[in-house]
Amino acid sequence: MSSEKYVAYVGTYTHGNSVGIHIYDMDIEQGTMTERKVIPINNPSDLTVSKNGKFLYSIADEGVEAFHILADGDLETINKKWIGGMRGCYVDVDDENRYLFVAGYHDGRVSMMRLNEDGSIGEIADGIFHKGMGRNIAERSSRPHVNCVKLTPWQRYLCAVDGGLDHVKIYQLDYLRGKLKIADILRCPMGSAPRMLRFSNDGTYAYVLCELKNTVEVHRYECTPDGPKFEFIQSILTVDEDEAPNGGASGMELTEDGKYLFCSNAGTNTVVIYEVDEQTGFLSVVCSSAISGDYPKTLGIFPDGKHFVSLNHDTNEITLFAVDYEKKHFLMKGRPIQIETPNCIHIHKLV
Repeated sequence: MSSEKYVAYVGTYTHGNSVGIHIYDMDIEQGTMTERKVIPINNPSDLTVSKNGKFLYSIADEGVEAFHILADGDLETINKKWIGGMRGCYVDVDDENRYLFVAGYHDGRVSMMRLNEDGSIGEIADGIFHKGMGRNIAERSSRPHVNCVKLTPWQRYLCAVDGGLDHVKIYQLDYLRGKLKIADILRCPMGSAPRMLRFSNDGTYAYVLCELKNTVEVHRYECTPDGPKFEFIQSILTVDEDEAPNGGASGMELTEDGKYLFCSNAGTNTVVIYEVDEQTGFLSVVCSSAISGDYPKTLGIFPDGKHFVSLNHDTNEITLFAVDYEKKHFLMKGRPIQIETPNCIHIHKLV
């Protein structure tokens, strides 16, 4: 691990003093990050890196923007494209870098963008607006809000997590024609507001984070000849039961080895760590604690699984922590890193 080099890309809102994507050099063993540079881009609220490590794709006010990743992790602009709707909130890319998928929170749209061999973003291949109404919750719209798009294992389907409809819509992908076709709908508990989805490393289990119910809904997943199959097996709170009405589950990530799942809670300003039973997919709580900041919008886990960072949106900072799984706690490392309105993070191994 010591010979491997990593950088972290952190996206921010740029309506204040921030100007774009912050690049940090990482010391994995020490659990530290040092800011090197900021790349100008308008409101990069989510970003991802291609599997080959050559390209970074980011949300932007103009739609989506592509960057070439240089040898030292620096970014070089390639191009930007409109996505056919209002600004997106989440991006994913297939392993062969054929298409970029974009979630639209504001207009409930799922967009499928063509990618070119040089990494540049091409034209819109397909786009679908979600329709319908969810449960009417006070002070929260129940119209479609696509919070997250995530490819299934083996990448035959795209999951679109809709927090307004309490659905995860599952689209079959036609890579040749560039088309999305509805294949199934995973219906989450009414009023739960699903926010994010992650799959286990072996592709056997799916974890759905529900923002308003403050739970992780665990499903056994199988890609069958008849289509995708999700079987519900567990629901576990991300906060203490008496705090559940104010939890606001916000972020979720698995460790690189798949043994632990971390979740952040914006309402209680906490992070909870679960151990994953690799045989059953079930989660059990290891520990939970405050993150010493406000609104942990998301989190990032270091490749060693022994350190993580919380992106505290409302207190304009990143807090770093060391985890002791045996003693079942995590402790803050050093002073918070000052950064305005952090939204997302991608930790990237340099190639």
